[in-house]
This record gives sequence, C-alpha cells and structure tokens, in this order.
Amino acid sequence: PAASGSSSALSREKAADLYKDMLLGRGFEDMCAQMYYRGKMFGFVHLYNGQEAVSSGVIRALREDDFVCSTYRDHVHALSKGVPADNVMAELFGKATGICRGQGGSMHMFSEPHNMLGGFAFIGEGIPVATGAAFQTAYRRRVLGDEAADQVTCAFFGDGTCNNGAFYECLNMASLYKLPIIFCVENNLWAIGMDHRRATAPSMGDSKPHIWKKGEPFGMPGKLVDGMDVEAVHAAANEAIARARAGEGPTLLEFETYRFRGHSLADPDELRKPEEKELFAKRDPLPAFKKKLLARGVYTEEELKAMEKEVEAVVEASVEFADASPRPQENQLLENVFADPRGFGIGEDGRYLYERNM
Repeated sequence: PAASGSSSALSREKAADLYKDMLLGRGFEDMCAQMYYRGKMFGFVHLYNGQEAVSSGVIRALREDDFVCSTYRDHVHALSKGVPADNVMAELFGKATGICRGQGGSMHMFSEPHNMLGGFAFIGEGIPVATGAAFQTAYRRRVLGDEAADQVTCAFFGDGTCNNGAFYECLNMASLYKLPIIFCVENNLWAIGMDHRRATAPSMGDSKPHIWKKGEPFGMPGKLVDGMDVEAVHAAANEAIARARAGEGPTLLEFETYRFRGHSLADPDELRKPEEKELFAKRDPLPAFKKKLLARGVYTEEELKAMEKEVEAVVEASVEFADASPRPQENQLLENVFADPRGFGIGEDGRYLYERNM
C-alpha cells in the first residue's frame, strides 16, 4: 500500500511550530557539517538532513514529560525534544557546557530534564531502554496507583535495526504488557551502505519488505507513513500517542524517508545512485511544507522568511556559545564512570589519587 499522507489541517500555531522545528534541524545539521570540516568536532558525526519531518512530526506531538530514545543520528531528536541548541552544539564541540558536559559527543545526546534518554552508538541499543521507560510508566500507574503516570515513550531506529533480535524481543514484551510505547522506524532505505531491499526479506506475498507488517504478529497495529510529509507524520503520531496514553498499548510506525547526506560525514556516499538521490531531493519536506502553508494562506512569504531568520540566529548563536565555552576539567574524567566512585582511585582525603600530583 501507499504510505499514508496528510489527513488533517493543522492549527496556525502548530504549523509554525513544525516549520521552525524542521528549519532548526536542517540549519543545525548544515552548521555541524561546516564545523566538522573546520576541525571543531571530532569522531563520527551522523547528520539528519532529509528526515526532519519524522523528528518534528513525532516529537512535537509529545508532552514535555514524555520520553524519547534515539540512535547515533540524534542531534535533531534532542532539538525537537526541547534541548537548547546551545547545549547540543557545545556537546558536539566537547565543551563543559554540553548536555553531557562534553563527555557524550555526537552519538550520546542525553538530557534528564527533557526525558531525552540518549543516543546510542550501536543499533538496537535504545529499543530495550525505551521499552524499560514505558514499563516503569505502566508499573507506576497499574501497580503503584500513580494516576499521573501516563507518559508515552518513542523509540527511534532505522531499517537496519529491524533485523536485530532486540527489536523483536521488545515488540513482544511491549505487546504482552500493553506498554505505552511507539516504535518509530525511520526507513531511509540504507543501513550504512546496505540497501534495505537486499537485507530484509519481504513478508509472504510481498515483493519488497514492509517493516510495519511486523507489528501485527505481535498483536499491535502497524502503519506505513510518508516520512517526507510532516503533516502525515504528525497525524500518525497523534493517533499512536492517544492510543498509548489511553492504555491500549504499543504501535509500530514505519516512516518512509531519506537522508540527503552520507551515512556520516566520513562517508563519501558513493553507493547510492544519483537518480535515487534526485528523486528524494524533489520530495524535500521543508520546501514541500512551506509551499502548502503559502498555498493555504496560513502564512505569507514575509512571515515565513522571518521564521527562517529567527532560526538562523539560533543556530549562529549556538556556535558562538559552544566556541566560547570552556573545555572540561581533568578531574571530570573519572566522574559518571562507576556507580560508587569511592571504589576507584579515591584517597583518604576524598580526592582522586591522580589529582595529588596536579
């Protein structure tokens, strides 16, 4: 079947929220590419360009106290969850003002105040964490009688992860206990350099694989969504969120999307055909949504340009903040490594042993 498209009109305020959030994701990632090539960032940096409609459409439908688990492509998920761009950029710069004090870097965006449960370097790692978050919500409500425990958890992961055992184990557990979780598959067709259609077997009777169909055998609805259409994503997310919050259990959403850059900034991106890239570039979610807003008269060109300038200023400010921020101190190195830091290298004076020679 074709992926579901836009199904309902957005309020003027929500339309602006989604547009600015997508602009922030795109502008932030473009700036990351610049900073990486200028030597401001190190290690692997995986950018999200092209997939903004998924992050904005899903996460901007959540409440502040809902939970998100991401992947190694996590910058934009953190931004959509409300983590300030300043602190995300500072984390990428390895600075003490980053959301993980410079110790997490690109692939490990975590923010307890925002219930952003982290990015994960290995595929499938975040799905059990997200399932655990949903389990504690259900436990607090059903066993401890906490009526305020109605948070929803969203687990984001890619098409390549859907051949990982943890994915199936968590589908089973989530359905068994009717957990308030949404499994969000960002199917961009490529698991690093492996074509999804070559790596995943289709269901019986199908000529190509459909991840959304894996929900039904585990007793949960699955839905295919146009991940290049932010309205379609937002509508599907709202439906799944309402279902989870009402105690009706999990949903599996497969978002058909595409990344406009290589797997990481170290990837020359030579495996994907130019024709395929061009096809998806024509479906870029940002200009497509802008065109709809103008055609419907929701906003004028001048109003949208003002939003664009506002977001550009936020991105520019994040670089200035990160650049001016201090680097972590050496005594931070052993913190958050052990549950009981006194069990490793602590002297009688309470200081780390290596600090005595500093």
